[in-house]
Amino acid sequence: MMATKAPTDSSAAKQALSKSSAIIEQVTKALAAKCSSNGKVSVSKMDQNQFVQYQIAWLTSEQKIAENFIEYAWNDSLGTGELEKLMAQVFAAEVVSHIRTEFSSRASEYGISTQELVSKLFDEATNKFLEESSAIENYNHIADLIASSGSFGAYGLSEDHEMFRQTFKQFAEEVVAPKAEHVHRHDDIVPEEIIQGLRDMGCFGLCIPETYGGLQPNDKADNISMLVVTEELSRGSLGIAGSLITRPEILSKALLKGGTDAQKEKWLPLIASGEKMGGIMVTEPNYGSDVAGVSVTAKKVDGGWSINGVKTWCTFAGYANLLLILVRTESDPELKHKGLSIVLAEKPSFTGHEFDYKQDGGGRISGKAIGTIGYRGMHSFEVSFEDYFVPEENLIGGEAGRGKGFYFQMEGFAGGRIQTAARANGVMQAALEAGLRYAQERQVFQKPIFDYNLTKYKIARMAMIVQASRQFTNTVAKLLDDHKGQMEATLIKFYASKVAEWVTREAMQIHGGMGYAEEYAVSRYFVDARVFSIFEGAEEVMALRVIAKSLMDQYSA
Repeated sequence: MMATKAPTDSSAAKQALSKSSAIIEQVTKALAAKCSSNGKVSVSKMDQNQFVQYQIAWLTSEQKIAENFIEYAWNDSLGTGELEKLMAQVFAAEVVSHIRTEFSSRASEYGISTQELVSKLFDEATNKFLEESSAIENYNHIADLIASSGSFGAYGLSEDHEMFRQTFKQFAEEVVAPKAEHVHRHDDIVPEEIIQGLRDMGCFGLCIPETYGGLQPNDKADNISMLVVTEELSRGSLGIAGSLITRPEILSKALLKGGTDAQKEKWLPLIASGEKMGGIMVTEPNYGSDVAGVSVTAKKVDGGWSINGVKTWCTFAGYANLLLILVRTESDPELKHKGLSIVLAEKPSFTGHEFDYKQDGGGRISGKAIGTIGYRGMHSFEVSFEDYFVPEENLIGGEAGRGKGFYFQMEGFAGGRIQTAARANGVMQAALEAGLRYAQERQVFQKPIFDYNLTKYKIARMAMIVQASRQFTNTVAKLLDDHKGQMEATLIKFYASKVAEWVTREAMQIHGGMGYAEEYAVSRYFVDARVFSIFEGAEEVMALRVIAKSLMDQYSA
């Protein structure tokens, strides 16, 4: 029987997800036992089959997101209805199908027998749920509901957060979007009108407490505000708006985590007002996600520190006038990441693709923008330091902060990961809207291409993915508000980054030949989306060294 309406309750979906969750747990335990040595998970043993480790990370991400989607869809207080329930049901069916297909294809490698898998996840009830939920009529109905209502699903925000979202949605549509294509095609810099507009709106203080001039309540974190702003600005343009608040967010969280009272009082108000624009310098030419190999040094000199070495992929480093630099202050190589500290360096602001600045004392900083296929506007630089002087008081945490830079940086990067998910959600939303709009306008064989069910399938699936990703991002934000959710932040960064490529690809495909032309913004969405799985932690590192390793650690012998 082909269902065309959402079920009256979520019991069938929850039952199927419960079974797939149990299988994931069983497989994770088996892999942990296989990869353990002396009671601890061995990375070298995990690396003997990186594929299954990557897949367990991916399937766990899908599982958690599907479970959250069901909870959201059946929470009527969030304004959900038939559309959201049907999307969540179909999404859950896709996830369970993915899980059982992957495990059954190489059961022995996952440490489970085919017989066990068949009995636990290919039972009659699960088969029935998948067949009914996966019917093409469900995808058709989702697409029709979207087209008739003009809605892609309830955001589920509080009244205050929804007003906040609408404010930045308007700014993105009226100020950001009209300038996005010019900057992308000419590899230009972010227009000052956008930066000043966001200064005026207090955007750079979203993650800074009111005590220091920011917008965040003093008594509780509010990551949702940061996410809704990031998503709407990214919907307008990733390169000239969506990423502008990432650097002040990482910078301010590192200061809040490890800065002295004097450092917080000095720098946070300047960051919140936008007077100081931040640049983050962690990656080096030979060391990306492996921060233990950081080689840029900070040597103690009279009155401060002398910085030497090269950093790369430093986004907005030209325009930025306050740099967070992860440096090696301790000479003992055995200390690895415990020998790292963070310093704050000032420099003048530059708007070109290259800069070169010499201090009065002879220190020098120079940088050159790296050409990229997308994510244009802020420019990513390779930056060289030669005896660049930083005052002693600019070492975050003072003497007590020496060797703790890695931990201060990670505080900011957890927020940076869900912010990356929000950026991906914004770009996906823009692509989804463009795909639907073009599908309704473009006629092939005397009817709109929207009327063909393959197009409806694409639109429906795109909408499901975007909404599932958005809702899990919001859930993680609430966890981070309570100082939890580090693992979940990595899960959603990993998931949203990867699916953004599929969503933007399908939106581009709906446009046909015009999708390949720069006449339509959808081509920009596609190349912009490609960066998500690379920056803020490459997807392979997120999957293997963070997610899979943490999952294994729970069950190590």
